Amino acid sequence: MKKMYFLKLILMSILLASCAQDQSYKEKVKDPELVQANVKNLTDIIVYDIFSPPVASRVYLYPAIAAYQAMQLANEETYASLSGQVKGLEPLTKPTDEKVNYNIASLHAFNEVGKALIFSEDKMLVFQQNLEQQLKDKGVPRSVLKASKKFGAEVAAHILAWAKGDLYNQTRTYPKYTIQEEEHYWKPTPPDYMDGIEPHWKQIRTMVLDSSNQFQPKPPLAFDLTEGSPFQTQLKEVYEIGENLTDEQLEIAKFWDCNPYVTHHRGHAMFATKKITPGGHWIGITSIATRKAKSDFQATTNAYANVTIALFDAFISCWDEKWNTLVVRPETLINKHYDEEWLPILQTPPFPEYTSGHSVISRAAAITLTTLFGDEFAFDDDTEVEYGLPIRSFDSFIAASEEAAVSRLYGGIHYRMAIEEGVTQGDAIGKCIMKKIRTQIPPL
Repeated sequence: MKKMYFLKLILMSILLASCAQDQSYKEKVKDPELVQANVKNLTDIIVYDIFSPPVASRVYLYPAIAAYQAMQLANEETYASLSGQVKGLEPLTKPTDEKVNYNIASLHAFNEVGKALIFSEDKMLVFQQNLEQQLKDKGVPRSVLKASKKFGAEVAAHILAWAKGDLYNQTRTYPKYTIQEEEHYWKPTPPDYMDGIEPHWKQIRTMVLDSSNQFQPKPPLAFDLTEGSPFQTQLKEVYEIGENLTDEQLEIAKFWDCNPYVTHHRGHAMFATKKITPGGHWIGITSIATRKAKSDFQATTNAYANVTIALFDAFISCWDEKWNTLVVRPETLINKHYDEEWLPILQTPPFPEYTSGHSVISRAAAITLTTLFGDEFAFDDDTEVEYGLPIRSFDSFIAASEEAAVSRLYGGIHYRMAIEEGVTQGDAIGKCIMKKIRTQIPPL
């Protein structure tokens, strides 16, 4: 009898130990670095595939919302669904399968949506295979992995069906911008004289803003090249600053360049440098902030969802103004009227000047991050280190956004009016979004 009793005890201990071991994966898949790896991989593919800044904001947006919506279902007491808060998003149905791990489902949903929006699917597939092996190494049971991926795929399908309603696919067939000859209108710029990027982006469905022109800035200065006129004074300022840049101004301009495709010409040869987009830089800052704040899996996922919404709507608002006002770039006028050999420090991007995209989206993102992490959140921005640029340090997100804005003047590609009004525009957008979106539920 005693032998049977002890045998039962041993078997029970083995069973309990086995159960405990089987459940240990649950803590391991709470690691926020899994979220960070997902986002970094998407950024790398966006850089590789060379998406324009507004399109890149869309590629970031929908995966981030998919990840958030999947995560939120397991955290309904602390995080609110985005359904009913962003336009047209229907609620998800919670799965009945108890084997579903919502963190794994969130990761899978992010990657499945991302895969549908990029060109280099093979790169995403390799990443997904590696992620699955990591999860297996963490002890995730096969049944849990299967159930979680199945639900993640359902979330992805739900989000992609919603994304189809944003008019992106339709705008791919719309006509290119027809160049207008009058001097005050935007013209393609050297060295490649590329067609204007996304002239119909204002028609893309916003997430939170009532419309693309809800926060329309004041009109740009009247075109007037008379010596001493307000417009000519700002044009001359771009030229003179470009001719007398300090080392600090040059470093700032390069740090915030964020041009996804800079072309270089050497004789008859041409090659290009790929870099992150302006939105991608703020995604990098979000990564820095969440790590410094020691955000958990849920808070990290939440931060990316909020920032991508702000970036997406900010690009739509800015592009509405750009293609409405069609303001000519400084380079065009300086070459024609002052110095035909003059080149800006940064390569002029292929779209109209007013307002400054960096100014608008940087301030909108900064307002969002300030809401999440506070207004005195100092950080070291190493986002550009992998592109050969040094770390820059900031006392706050707002301070970083102000430097990003003025960098466009130092770079020789924007007038001061586009920068100042762009900051005002982005500030209004960010505050509007943070007022309307409530993802974190305050504790009782």
